[in-house]
Amino acid sequence: MVYIFSYKYARVQKKEKHMIETSVIILTRNEINGVKSVIKNLPSIPNSECFSVDYESSDGTVEYFEKHDIPVIHQKKKGRSEAFRIGAQHAKGRYLVFFSPDGNEDPADIPKLVYTVKNGADLAIASRFMKGSRNEEDDRILKFRKWANQGFTALVNFVWRGHLTDSINGYRAMTKSGFHSLRLDAEGFAVEFQMSIRALKRRFSIVEIPTREGDRIGGQSTSYAVPTALWFCYYFIRELFLG
Repeated sequence: MVYIFSYKYARVQKKEKHMIETSVIILTRNEINGVKSVIKNLPSIPNSECFSVDYESSDGTVEYFEKHDIPVIHQKKKGRSEAFRIGAQHAKGRYLVFFSPDGNEDPADIPKLVYTVKNGADLAIASRFMKGSRNEEDDRILKFRKWANQGFTALVNFVWRGHLTDSINGYRAMTKSGFHSLRLDAEGFAVEFQMSIRALKRRFSIVEIPTREGDRIGGQSTSYAVPTALWFCYYFIRELFLG
């Protein structure tokens, strides 16, 4: 069993800041149940750092991180997009991994994402819809979220000549230089969608890996289907006119 943020590991990284290549950015807001279950399974990544960007957690999430020597960046402005920007701003590594410890995202995929960007991809996306993957709605008859995702992805592929299977999933890795070059300004949960679109527009190398989405562990999702879909429509149209 490997703990990425054992005291010894954190101390070594602190002494060798110049060695940091990868930054694992944990995005949280009241995710104590998921954090307790998932964080202990984070794989060890050589020459990496790991920290949380947290927005006003009041359930013990921050205290848990502090107890386990995981640095916490306190997010003042609400929004997932803001968490992405703050994480990228504070990251010391050349490669960024965005991870939500809510149970949906399998920490075992982190090394695969890192390997992908280290071997030439500008953006690596953990896809829930390609061969070998699993979406949490797969066992349901009505798969509204899956169908909506596939619909938006099909539109993006058609307009910008892409071959993506999951343009929306937030579980992804990217080069820090690539992240900053996209100048993302979307709000909320539309940030990943805008990232995928702008990466396609700039002809970035995008590689997807199959992931198996787990069930959510405790807490409540702050991504509401209808408002989020409307934001996707808005940013899709906006990117069309921006060219």
